[in-house]
Amino acid sequence: MTDLVVRKIAWGFDGSVPFRWQPKNPNFGIFCNAFTFIAVPFEKYIISSLRQAQDRLDQDPDVAAEAEAFLRQEAQHAAAHRKHMLALIERYPALEQCYQDTVKSYDDLIKNRPVEFHAAYIANLEATFTPLFKVILDNREALFGGGDQRVASLMMWHFVEEIEHRSSGLILYRHLVPSRWYRVKHFRETFRHTSEVAANIAAAFDEQIPFEERGASARELMSPALLIDEFKFRGPGGARRRSRQTGAPTLFNAVPTGHLARMAWRLALSQTPNHDPADQPLPDWADTWMREYERGTDMTAFFGAPPDAGNQR
Repeated sequence: MTDLVVRKIAWGFDGSVPFRWQPKNPNFGIFCNAFTFIAVPFEKYIISSLRQAQDRLDQDPDVAAEAEAFLRQEAQHAAAHRKHMLALIERYPALEQCYQDTVKSYDDLIKNRPVEFHAAYIANLEATFTPLFKVILDNREALFGGGDQRVASLMMWHFVEEIEHRSSGLILYRHLVPSRWYRVKHFRETFRHTSEVAANIAAAFDEQIPFEERGASARELMSPALLIDEFKFRGPGGARRRSRQTGAPTLFNAVPTGHLARMAWRLALSQTPNHDPADQPLPDWADTWMREYERGTDMTAFFGAPPDAGNQR
């Protein structure tokens, strides 16, 4: 039986939440804001598409229990990120169209593709989260430190729970699709779609939010060359190239090169047919977060800096 925990946390967001919630690293702030605008429609897509296969999932009690806990966690994520998203839309009403366009993109997938494709899409994307979020959580002080604790704490909760249910997508996929190669066959289509969604969100951010309230270009950040650009400034001559660069630091500027290299390798491995997220190295700090939750700590203010009333633009 599944050991996933469905945690209901009273997240609170309002119009005082700034878009540039992480002033030390505007690119990381934009990345997390884009994550919110992707998370709400994506979690809805997970729930809607897998509910289509509910009768097949119910054939195995263990799989059914895994599916129920997984979908209930994802529903909590969607509800929490929706609060953050609506706070940003309150500041920038034109972002509502960005959200609606993303919802339509996922609704079109549900309408036009079979449930096996949805299971592969979900398994493919969920497989990338463990290596990505391990790097983020392992470097939490550099990435989240000093940022608005409302957004920082939300993101860290979600990333920890993605680590916790890292195998759920694959378990459900393997129950619904006998072939391990079907998932591999569709990985290009999975990431082509997610790249298009991210690009559209980035375009909306750049068009609707003044640069001084972003601090960086969302289009440049969310480009497919993200990791290539990170490695450009590392190795021989990297420091010199970085010194000539103007503007905000790169997304993972403060992350050690070794961490990034291992992440890139594990991201590649995550799309191979025999990959299992259960076997991946995990961030030790995820256990710290879970222990604090069990102790009754206020996880809505667990990390980051209290809101600065004088800087709420």
